[in-house]
Amino acid sequence: MPSRHTTHDTPISGRRPAREAAEAALVENYSGLVRLAYLILPPALGRHRRVLTAHALVQRALPAAARRSGPETSRTRTARPVSPRAAPPDAADAPEPGSPTALSGPSVPGQRGAERPAHSWLRATVVRAALRPPRRYAALVPLPLVLGLRLFPRAGGSEELALDRALAGASPEVRAALALRTLEHLAEDAVVRLLASAGVPEPSTALRGADRLVATHGADIERLLRSAEFDPCTVQTRPTDLLRRGRRGRLAALAGALLLAATATVATGGLRSADQVPAGPVGTASGAGSPPALDPAALVRAPADRWADTARVDFTVWPARGSLTGDTALLGRALVAWGQRADGGARVTTTPGTPATPPADPPRLLFAGTVDDTTVVLLHDGRRLARYAEPRDGRGPVTVGLARADDADVTTGAAVVVGRTGAGTRFLLAPWIAGAGVRDLGSPGTAARPLEVDPDGVTAPVPHDAAPAACPRATVLQLRSSPRIVEDHAFLLADLGELTPVHLTWTPPPGAGAPARAPREATGTRGLAAWARSACSLAGLHGAGVRSVNRWEYAEQALPERAGRAVWVCTRADTWEGGGRVALSFETPARRRVAEVTDTAACSRFGRHVLAGGYWTAPSGTRYLLAAGSRHVVGVTAGGAVSATGRGPVLAAKADSEGPVRLAGRLADGSDLPGLTATDDAAPGPRSAT
Repeated sequence: MPSRHTTHDTPISGRRPAREAAEAALVENYSGLVRLAYLILPPALGRHRRVLTAHALVQRALPAAARRSGPETSRTRTARPVSPRAAPPDAADAPEPGSPTALSGPSVPGQRGAERPAHSWLRATVVRAALRPPRRYAALVPLPLVLGLRLFPRAGGSEELALDRALAGASPEVRAALALRTLEHLAEDAVVRLLASAGVPEPSTALRGADRLVATHGADIERLLRSAEFDPCTVQTRPTDLLRRGRRGRLAALAGALLLAATATVATGGLRSADQVPAGPVGTASGAGSPPALDPAALVRAPADRWADTARVDFTVWPARGSLTGDTALLGRALVAWGQRADGGARVTTTPGTPATPPADPPRLLFAGTVDDTTVVLLHDGRRLARYAEPRDGRGPVTVGLARADDADVTTGAAVVVGRTGAGTRFLLAPWIAGAGVRDLGSPGTAARPLEVDPDGVTAPVPHDAAPAACPRATVLQLRSSPRIVEDHAFLLADLGELTPVHLTWTPPPGAGAPARAPREATGTRGLAAWARSACSLAGLHGAGVRSVNRWEYAEQALPERAGRAVWVCTRADTWEGGGRVALSFETPARRRVAEVTDTAACSRFGRHVLAGGYWTAPSGTRYLLAAGSRHVVGVTAGGAVSATGRGPVLAAKADSEGPVRLAGRLADGSDLPGLTATDDAAPGPRSAT
C-alpha cells in the first residue's frame, strides 16, 4: 500500500511514557487518535455510541500511562553522563522529557518532524483497546457522558457511503491496518509489529485486506477517511425523543413512589421468619424494553427542508410524511413485523440480494398513512427500504416488503411504491420532485400527461401492466426535480414490480471523431425514440432487483445490398447488488437478438469495449454474418462457419453455411477483444432480455 508521505518505523515505544509526556502527546494528537479508534470500533455500535466510545478509549489511555509510569517514578535512577562528543541516542531509546531517566535542566520541546515515543505508545494503546472493546460500553466506559442528545458525524457523499459500507464488512484488524497505513503513514513492517503487539494473530492477513480496500477505492481513500463522515470530533447533534423522555420521567416518579411503598412492606415483612415465607417460582422481570432499533420512539425523522440544503440527496433526507406519523401503535407493529417476523406473523418478501435481517439501528421513518384501503408504513435503515402494509378492515395478510436502496441518488431515490391495486400503482415521490407526469414509452411523439400528487407526495394511480411478459404497453413516470437542487433535470422511471422504479437512460451513437459519450436522460426527442424501440425489453427485468437500465447505441452499420442501416445496441441493467446484465442486439429496424451476458462489466464505464455479431437475411434471401464493435475497435475477424476479416469496427460477410462463429476484434492499442455471437436470430426468448 504505497504512501505519499514519510512513514514512521517505530509503531510503539517499548518504554511507557511519563504522565507529562503522555499528556503533551495526547493533546497534540487527540483528534487523530479518536479518529483511529472510531474507524476500528465495530459499526454495529451505532454512530452515537461509537463516537463516545472512541473518545473514552483515547481519554482512558492517559490514566493507563500514569498508572504504569508511577512505580518507575518512585524508583531512584542514576542518569548516565553523556560525553559532549558522543553520538546522540537513537530516537526510540531517547528518554521522554520529564521521565526519570531524563537529564536535569531546561526542557526543550520535541521536534514536530519526528514522532515522539509517547505518541507511539498512546497510538498502540488506543489500537489495542479498540480491537478489544468492552462488552458493556455504558457501564465500563462511563465518560464522556451525554444526556438528552445523540451525536453523529456529518454525512458525506456517495463515495464516503460506499467506503463506510466496505469498512463495515471488514474485520476490526483490517480496519486497523488500513487506518495505520493510510492515516498514520506507518510502514508495512511497523503495522505488522503494532498489530502483533495488540494481540492480532495474523497481522499480515489484515494488511493484505487493507491493501484490497485501497485497490477498490483508489488513491482518494486517505481523503475519504479524513472527511467529515469519519470525524468523531466534528459532530452533529439531535435531541432524543422528547415525548419518550417525558414518559420516562413520569415512570421514574411512579417507580419512586412504588419503591417507598415496597420499602415499608419489606421492613414489616422482614420480621417474619424465613420458614413463614411461602416458596414460589422465580418470576421474570416485566416491562423489559425492546431493542432500540425496534422502538417507535427512536425512529429517525429528517427535518422537512433538509433535502434542499445538503450534498447528499437520497432517502436519508426524506422527511416523515403521512397522516399517521404520530400513531405509535402502528409504528410499533411495523417495526415488530420487520424485526421479529416469526412473532408478528407478517408475510415478508425481498428483492434479489436483499437481506431479511432486522435493522441494526433505529430506521428512518419516511411515511405512515392510508393508501386506498391499506395502512402503509415506509421505513429506511440506510441500506434497505421496508414497506409495511396492513388492511384497514383487518381482512387479509399483513405484508412487509424489503428492497435494497443503498447508493440511491436524485433519480433512483425519487419515488417508492406505496400501493398497488387494480386501478394502478401509487408512488410516494421524493420531496425534491417539482413536477410529475406519465407517458407511454412506446409512443414517443405523445406528450406526457400530468400526474396528480397530493400534499403528502402520494400520486394518483399510474396504470401498470397486468401481464408484463406480453408487453401490451410500457407506462413510465416522467419526473422533474426542483430547481433548489438542480436546474431543469427531467428523467424517466419505469415500474418493474418492485418497491423502487427503475431509472432509464440512453447513450447515443458515437460521433465521427467525437469523444466517448456518457449516459444521459432519455427525455429528449432522440432518447424517447430510442427507448420506444426497446420498450418491450423491460418485460424480462420484472422482479430482478434492477436499479437502472441504459440503452447504448454503440455502432451503426450500412447493410449489404443497400438494404438500409443497422443500429447495434447494448442494453445494460444494473442491479442494486452491484452486478450487471447486458443484452446485445441490432435493429434494422426490426430487432435481432444477438447475445446476453449476466454478471459482467460489459457496456459500463468499466467495460467500454464490446463486439457482437449475428446472422441476418437480406431482402434477396441471401444470408450474411454481421458484426460490429465499439468506437475503439479497428479490425474484426470471424472464424468457424464463416471466415472473414474486415478493417474498422464493422464486418459484413456472406454466410454460405450456418453454424457457430468465433469473433475477435483488434483494439487501437493492439490488444484483442473477444466477440459475442449467436448462430440463430430466432433463438428462444429466454436467451435474451431484448
